[in-house]
Amino acid sequence: MIILKSNREIALMKKAGHIVAVVLAELTQKIKPGITTAYLDKLAANIIRKHHATPTFNGYNGFPANITTCINEELVHGIPSHKRFLEEGDIVSIDCGATYKGWIGDAATTVPVGQISPEAQRLLDVTEQSLYEGIEYAKAGKRAGDVSAVIQTYIERHGYAVVREYTGHGVGRKMHEDPQVPNFGKRRKGVKLRRGMTIALEPMVNMGVAETRVLDDKWTVVTKDGQLSAHFEHTIAIMNGEAQILTQL
Repeated sequence: MIILKSNREIALMKKAGHIVAVVLAELTQKIKPGITTAYLDKLAANIIRKHHATPTFNGYNGFPANITTCINEELVHGIPSHKRFLEEGDIVSIDCGATYKGWIGDAATTVPVGQISPEAQRLLDVTEQSLYEGIEYAKAGKRAGDVSAVIQTYIERHGYAVVREYTGHGVGRKMHEDPQVPNFGKRRKGVKLRRGMTIALEPMVNMGVAETRVLDDKWTVVTKDGQLSAHFEHTIAIMNGEAQILTQL
């Protein structure tokens, strides 16, 4: 069931989204070789709580941390660790959720650690732009498949693979709501977008093949061929005109 949000509810989601944006901005500034992903997790939790919110991910379906951190070939759901140190040339994806007065903001970014290769930087650039291509098309009256197709076309035109198993999704009082919005699809298919829908769009893009696998920790998803993956995400609200991004500063 798709839940349409009122202007008041969207405003509360925007406050939650702003907290997430602050977390991602501050963590991005801290990222450098030698720090652990557990340090980023602790910092994120402190920022979220300082803003009178709670970390959405902590305990969600049993997840044991406040954010997810994924390095290089890791795609989503990576668990922060005191034993995992960032190294020069890595890319690290951070996914963060914050719950404020019962409403959730959800966003992700992929950040270079020191100097990265031109190939890695191009992957980041294309993945991030594919998100904004989708957001630009997310308007009332369009269909979810229109947004999905735009994202897929942009990614594949640049020679990368679109992950099939993990998708964008509705978000609100719950972390995952209807509708599901894949990063691949066909125009004029899927649910019609309506004002008041709130969706987390999140392209996940692989440098090599699209296939993935889950590690023994039962959480961390990696690319099947071990090549790099990037992940960018914003929570948006469908409006009568352009979509409103709820997870930006």
